[in-house]
Amino acid sequence: MIRPRCWILTATLLLAAATGVHAELPPEGRCPDFTGAPSGEGEVDAGSPLVKEGGQLSLADLLALRQLLPEEVWSYREAFFYEGMRMTIGYCHRRYGVPDFFTAATAEFADRVELDEAGNLRGYVAGLPFPPESIDPARSDAAVKWAWNLEHRYRGAGPVGQFKILDLPSRVGAPQTYEGEWHFLRTGHRSDLVASDYRVPESTRSLWVAGGRFHEPTNARHLAWRQIRPRKASQHYEEPDDTFVYVPDMRKPRRSASTWSDGLFTPRYSVSGVEGGGGGVPFVTQGGSEFSPGGIDSIHPTAGLSIAASEDIRKGFTGLALRPNAYDWTVLGEREVLAPLNGNEEGWPSDPSRNYGPTGLSIASDRWDVRYAVVIRGRARRKIDGVAAITLWIDAQTQQPLYYISQRENGFLLDIGILAHRYSGDRAGYPAWPGGEQARVFDPVAAVFYYVPSGGAGWRRESYDVVSVPIDPGKLRKLTSTDELLKGR
Repeated sequence: MIRPRCWILTATLLLAAATGVHAELPPEGRCPDFTGAPSGEGEVDAGSPLVKEGGQLSLADLLALRQLLPEEVWSYREAFFYEGMRMTIGYCHRRYGVPDFFTAATAEFADRVELDEAGNLRGYVAGLPFPPESIDPARSDAAVKWAWNLEHRYRGAGPVGQFKILDLPSRVGAPQTYEGEWHFLRTGHRSDLVASDYRVPESTRSLWVAGGRFHEPTNARHLAWRQIRPRKASQHYEEPDDTFVYVPDMRKPRRSASTWSDGLFTPRYSVSGVEGGGGGVPFVTQGGSEFSPGGIDSIHPTAGLSIAASEDIRKGFTGLALRPNAYDWTVLGEREVLAPLNGNEEGWPSDPSRNYGPTGLSIASDRWDVRYAVVIRGRARRKIDGVAAITLWIDAQTQQPLYYISQRENGFLLDIGILAHRYSGDRAGYPAWPGGEQARVFDPVAAVFYYVPSGGAGWRRESYDVVSVPIDPGKLRKLTSTDELLKGR
């Protein structure tokens, strides 16, 4: 069993926060050495490199990598790394490109963007709200600017594909596997849609539309959902999403029982499809829930089941979206980090037999890049599921999320997540953008989250077939419509 530990900041982050080190990114190809000095600080002591591009690392090499991992990941390394792993070092500080239309929109509109006193975004049109070189680390609004950059990072048209979620319980029950399809469609602030005011015509009042449908196992089959984030959410974090869930036993969509979500909504799939009749139906949850801290919940048939299935849970798609204005942000620091920003291994569905280690939560056997990350912490203005604060490791060049860490009000950790991506520019046969330009987008292909209080629970998502180029208008209308929830069952 992996023992819980308190959440601790490393001395490196504390020093970085005090000095405000954000300047130029380290040079491309410059890998860190054993001295621990940041690779962007000029001359370093002579010695062997800590890592080198193309190098192969095993578990025995892990001790030397401590300075390149978040302290929380290091503390629970037994969950994320394993004997027999083969990690390939990819690129050191590679500059990944984005399409010209995104670069042009950033240059055209960045001067119009501003924040109000509450951290709400004003004047944003398209592109990146705050060019990284314009963010002053000494200002109190630096962290919230990074958070908005994370939310509005370039994601193409948004990922569409299949998913597989492995749900790992802590003490009671066996691991459960769930499969289906999902989408996250950027409908507003699309820098490629100049002719339609940077909006998708099928959904002009939304920032994005997300949703999906479960296909397996039987007890979750046909459970489907649609989440529409309104444009007003950028100015008012309290603004709820329009979220509808199709519960198979009710044979109709209903509004979600969760009236407000921070990130991407996921229905409580573990209770879907359980037939009613004769009192409560027990089911097991990871490490307990708001209904039952002991880990065993019970629901009553029909109405109770419908309500439970339509509630939001923090699994599957955590860390892919958030409301930046729902937090009070602080910059913790900046440092080099090793992360699977651009993996080159396959996973489900193309490789259903991929090895994720004995815990099922390791994506160590893949290509990991050396990146320069900005680390920010947000204290929640509205606490959901016990989450009082989150810490995000954001890639300073691409604004992609690398690590996601949450904690309770008392400072103890809740969960630790590693987010894996693949860069479309390195994938042969990846669909081109309309007009022939490369998509040059990071697809969110996997995530592993370890739930700290449970001593062993967690979940893993695989989505290795997603692509993020514009889809057919007919399909787009279906995926942005709540009426379509009734179909396809």
